[in-house]
Amino acid sequence: MNNQQQSSDVLRLDENMRIPQPGDSGLEWYSPLAEPFYIAGFGWLTEKQQYRRLPANPAWVLPEAVDHLANCTAGGQIRFTTNASSLSIKVKLSGAANMYHMPATGQCGFDCYIGEPGEQFYCSTTRYDAKQTEYESVMFTDLERAYRSITLNFPLYQGVQEVWIGLDPSAQIAPPPAYDNSEKIIFYGTSITQGGCATRPGMAYPNILSRRVNREFLNLGFSGNGKGEPELAHIIAEIPDPACLVLDYEANCVSTESLQTTLPEFIRIYRNKHPYTPILVISCITYAKERYNEALRLEKEERKGVQLRTVELLRENGDANIYFYDGSTLLGEQAHESTVDGVHPTDLGFLLMADGITPVLQEILE
Repeated sequence: MNNQQQSSDVLRLDENMRIPQPGDSGLEWYSPLAEPFYIAGFGWLTEKQQYRRLPANPAWVLPEAVDHLANCTAGGQIRFTTNASSLSIKVKLSGAANMYHMPATGQCGFDCYIGEPGEQFYCSTTRYDAKQTEYESVMFTDLERAYRSITLNFPLYQGVQEVWIGLDPSAQIAPPPAYDNSEKIIFYGTSITQGGCATRPGMAYPNILSRRVNREFLNLGFSGNGKGEPELAHIIAEIPDPACLVLDYEANCVSTESLQTTLPEFIRIYRNKHPYTPILVISCITYAKERYNEALRLEKEERKGVQLRTVELLRENGDANIYFYDGSTLLGEQAHESTVDGVHPTDLGFLLMADGITPVLQEILE
């Protein structure tokens, strides 16, 4: 082996980066689809018990790409309480990791948070061979036996066909802590909304917000294909008990003219079903190339103006429950250091986004 091969063989040289091999642990395995587990983030789960973000047989025809992306499980969560000392997870994916700019841990992995609402802290991420579509991974082991609230976040950019929770045989399971109420916070948008390119699921900005606001969150971000189609407005309007609808889809608009058409119509359709539900319109975050491309910067300023004027006009006409947030401020002075490719946020970028949106969302909900 030459020096170059030796230096690049990190898994051989650093035991902390090796993938642990699951042994005969004697765990008992549970389906999270059964009580007392609670599956959050899938608005139509009861239809066919599928981990899918849109209805399997919608009344409105979905764009083909949106129909496919709805099988990505972004925003899904498994919530429960247990006194388990050990927890593992078995997963069967729809496909293997295949993205050049997003780690397999974010695209196809689960991560684990422990704690009560508002006090959840990261514990672990699944570790597995990224070439595989089925894996078993230890989330924690040998903890002191005590009751803990567990949240497992689903993969952001892959489908999950099956998932099983393994607990030590002496473990007891109870329901998760209750939400503040049954109303749901719905995010509709783009690849950024979906979670590209977080290193692990819990760092997508809607998931960060879900740890700060004790409500169920639905992530309806569709990578490259959240374009404000009226069909999606009709389908999203079917979701019962909405607490707030967040529209963050500017980045997928093919033109300013398209945004001028789709945004008022999307809001009109939704308002027909939910006349008083708060709606928050967020314009696009700053792209790295705006510093060097004046035309791009001006185009984004124009689109931001379209969204601001749409909201102002609706408010002038009596809609007091619609709001605008200037997304270009979210990354602040660190915008140039907060993306993986000039567009899609890193974990730092998502944290900055969540920090900016949190007080706005809390004020709207109050």
